[in-house]
Amino acid sequence: MDTAQLKAFCAALPGAEDHEHAAPANILVYSVGGRRFAHFKTSAPERWRFSLKVAPERFLELTDMPGIRPARWLGRHRWITIVDVAAFPGDQLRALVEWSWRHALDRLSKARREAILGTGAAPRTS
Repeated sequence: MDTAQLKAFCAALPGAEDHEHAAPANILVYSVGGRRFAHFKTSAPERWRFSLKVAPERFLELTDMPGIRPARWLGRHRWITIVDVAAFPGDQLRALVEWSWRHALDRLSKARREAILGTGAAPRTS
């Protein structure tokens, strides 16, 4: 999976929105309901490095792999940075992104989740 494919995958998740933050952050953020689940660095020297939140039990395992490290500033919150997404197995990357998206979604209120997913109950009629 290359950068363009990963960007498209993130954007296609239900309720996903992307926002580009200019200097000094220089990141392309993906969020759901205002909760961030992934981002790309958009400036050199770290252009297109990809960061996302991972499950507590996966953090140490993943950061021990070559090309993956704790995310700068967010590592203490179990965010990792993948230096080259093309070198990471696509199916595993999709699973990690889906987990991060679901984790962000689960932090929203039930009503907000239902609105995003379109699973709300039908309105009652008298």
